[in-house]
Amino acid sequence: MDDIEVPKFFICPISLQIMKDPVTTITGITYDRESIEHWLFTSQNTVCPVTKQPLQKDSDLTPNHTLRRLIQAWCTENASHGVDRIPTPKPCLDKCYVRKLIKNLSHHELQIKTLTRLELLAAENERNRKCMVDAGLPKAMLLFIAACFKKGQVSGIQEALSILCFIRIPRSESRAFFSENDDKIIESLTWVLGCKMENYATVKSHAASVLKMLLEEASSSLLERLKPEFFERIVGVLRERITHQGINAALQVLLYACPWGRNRKMMVESCAVFELIELELGSPERRTTELNLGVLFHLCCCAEGRAQFLSHRGSIAVVAKRIMRVSPAVDDRAIMILSQICKFSGTSMAIQEMADVKAVTKLCMLLQADCAPYLKDKAREILRSHSDKWKKSPCIFSSLSSPEFQVSS
Repeated sequence: MDDIEVPKFFICPISLQIMKDPVTTITGITYDRESIEHWLFTSQNTVCPVTKQPLQKDSDLTPNHTLRRLIQAWCTENASHGVDRIPTPKPCLDKCYVRKLIKNLSHHELQIKTLTRLELLAAENERNRKCMVDAGLPKAMLLFIAACFKKGQVSGIQEALSILCFIRIPRSESRAFFSENDDKIIESLTWVLGCKMENYATVKSHAASVLKMLLEEASSSLLERLKPEFFERIVGVLRERITHQGINAALQVLLYACPWGRNRKMMVESCAVFELIELELGSPERRTTELNLGVLFHLCCCAEGRAQFLSHRGSIAVVAKRIMRVSPAVDDRAIMILSQICKFSGTSMAIQEMADVKAVTKLCMLLQADCAPYLKDKAREILRSHSDKWKKSPCIFSSLSSPEFQVSS
């Protein structure tokens, strides 16, 4: 096929490949459906890629049947040169069909078959997922999970959660659902996290992801009513290291709940600090570390959290190790954690450990690094607070005594 010149108007302006399902936008430009839908639905793009004119996510995409037939005919003519024939695209999914499938969920004998069909459709393409959202599928899936919780039924939960992760829950839908159903879905998903079922790692990962989507738009009143069992199950996701996606979702859920003191206390009681440190000792990827240290900082703002932090022998070392090695966000959280420890829990043992694990040396290095001025100020504040003790350590005496660091009391 490399020897054949493909007509320019057969080529999608986005993918630069032969179009399989050409559609024309309101701006008059023709694209391959999959490419333009991906452009519109999975990003913040609201302009035509070619003309740069406004193009909303719900813009009509008109099938260009004439062009498709021309492309198919050309492919057939050039089949001997290795050109694959392009099949006629499937008809677009419509909301009436999705709503019919939703009604089938009320019949127990049709539930698994219906959920499997919905899952396959959701996995197929962005067009299907958008249609499903418009047909009200997110709410239907949440209500199905809540009904399973009420009946103690586990069949169908895996498929329902998978569908929600595929189509995602729009923020407006989350707010509307909570206003109508209060916190029933939170109790249902908490129950799911504790259920023993097949493919439990995938199920728990998806449940954590759905909780993350929901709590992003949850009201303060709901977040203030979270129960100890909820945090025990979320911390359990971290402890079991189910999946990378599940871990990050669980960390994000904890971050959403952290601003409330009662929640932080329940997290500590669930041994969240210990599990966070254990997770960080495994050297996770950057985003996980950013989330991890974000939660740790909030928990170190309370006395119970700091006590649990200091009870772990690797806590100060692993936090100090992350400084200037991951990202500016991690530097911020790490410095703030050390500040909380020095200011409110600066026991002789903790101060000595900071010197032993080279946390003090890292703070001195930060003062010479190219980083935000406020971080340098915070590092100086920490160094000043216990400089009289740290100067007794031969390995850092010269650094703390140097005028360039300005840490003398």
